[in-house]
Amino acid sequence: MWTEQILQMIGKGVLETLYMTLVSTLFGYVLGLPFGIVLAITDKNGICPNRFIYRSLDILANILRSIPFLILLILLIPFTRFVVGKSYGSSATIVPLVIAAAPFIARMIESSIKEVDSGVIEAAKSMGANNFTIIAKVLLVEARTSILVGVTIAIGTILGYSAMAGTVGGGGLGDIAVRYGYYRYEEDIMIVTVILLILLVQIFQFVGMRLANVVNHK
Repeated sequence: MWTEQILQMIGKGVLETLYMTLVSTLFGYVLGLPFGIVLAITDKNGICPNRFIYRSLDILANILRSIPFLILLILLIPFTRFVVGKSYGSSATIVPLVIAAAPFIARMIESSIKEVDSGVIEAAKSMGANNFTIIAKVLLVEARTSILVGVTIAIGTILGYSAMAGTVGGGGLGDIAVRYGYYRYEEDIMIVTVILLILLVQIFQFVGMRLANVVNHK
């Protein structure tokens, strides 16, 4: 059963899972970070309140987060095919992963920024800091530990989503688990893929929390 070909396939699956997870997290933050910042600052207690903008983005985030990932994956097949030229494989899976992750990340960023002590913000305003300076040098700096913890949570969530994408040929360990563990009833391969997914989550969790602790003590 455990031939060199099977071991190479699992090794490739691990690399594909890491590729999907890390790239999707990166682009998820490219979209989710500004999304979350705008949500935080346009809220009624933010530094730049705007009810229309906040409500619009709030509704958009709620709608996207309400759609189960597997359904979103299927709904986005035409868009995914348009962006990457195909609807299967690890690269194609990144598209729905980013769209699913962005509103989730935005909510975590919003929550982290809202945890910043209002006294620090008022002190920055009293010294003549403009909104951009407050965002870049006060809000994001003060919230950095919480944001790093959020990155750890986001990576774990996205990794889980990437495994679900295996049901529609998304590649990675999830695809191996479905093709071999489910369709071919090879339970040992299923168990190994699950253990590897758990180990990856634990590694990301350990590294993320250590970084958060380091930043928190600076």
